[in-house]
Amino acid sequence: MSLVNFRDPAALADPASRWIRPGTLFRSAQPFPAADEAVVAQLREHGITTVVDLRGESESRPEDWAAAEAAGIAVVPARVEPTNDELAQAMRAMTTAEDLGAFYLLMAESAPQRLAAAVEAAVRPGGVLVHCAAGKDRTGLLTALLLELLGVPAEEIVADYARTNEAIEQIWAGLADRNRAALNEVEAGRLVVPAPLLEAPAGAMSTFLGLVRAEHGGAEGFLTACGVPAETLDAFRAKAAARTAARTAASAEAGTAARTAASAEAGTAARTAASNTAEVTAC
Repeated sequence: MSLVNFRDPAALADPASRWIRPGTLFRSAQPFPAADEAVVAQLREHGITTVVDLRGESESRPEDWAAAEAAGIAVVPARVEPTNDELAQAMRAMTTAEDLGAFYLLMAESAPQRLAAAVEAAVRPGGVLVHCAAGKDRTGLLTALLLELLGVPAEEIVADYARTNEAIEQIWAGLADRNRAALNEVEAGRLVVPAPLLEAPAGAMSTFLGLVRAEHGGAEGFLTACGVPAETLDAFRAKAAARTAARTAASAEAGTAARTAASAEAGTAARTAASNTAEVTAC
């Protein structure tokens, strides 16, 4: 079975390729029930050579990506655990899309080293697939940070996130089949999932991006605080930025360097001229 909720954000969020280079970053839900020949063919078709798995330890199984690894596709675990005491408290209080967006920031802030590892993996050559369980929450926040890093406008990032709603029934069916015990808990009334978590409300991503900007100055500031080196951020931009965006950045950098060099040269010339004048006067 092919991957559910699978897409290249560049195809829909940036069809004109103004910010993202197509074929570099992909997102999806986890494989249901595990990667098979169809999934491997899907990965190969899109040039994906690395899979970044954001699921927690208890959510993953050795067989999930065994077929892909056997086919030479690297699988990098960057385990963002979906709950701790603070997250559990926030989940119990969650009633709105805005609450979900604040929850995303808490979850991201709880796993700086894991997110840094995910960004490092995204720099690897070839296409990179990022996924969690549903391909919605952890995948959504990491994808949003990477897209903002490339300069994608907030409204396009939000629209890409909300597209998960188109696959939401398939996602929950796959998760229910895989996690039959959890489904039984829901049916017995012992497991309560907050309503916002059952979909991908646009307001959640808008809130998350707003909080990242307000509290961290944007995606670059947030990822830097997570421990991602500046050279890694630059390497991701060099790999994933649309060619026109990359050329613009390179041109701007070259222009700055040229102006600096010209200024330095002018200063040297002025000092030399002044020195010569002084020597003539002295003579």
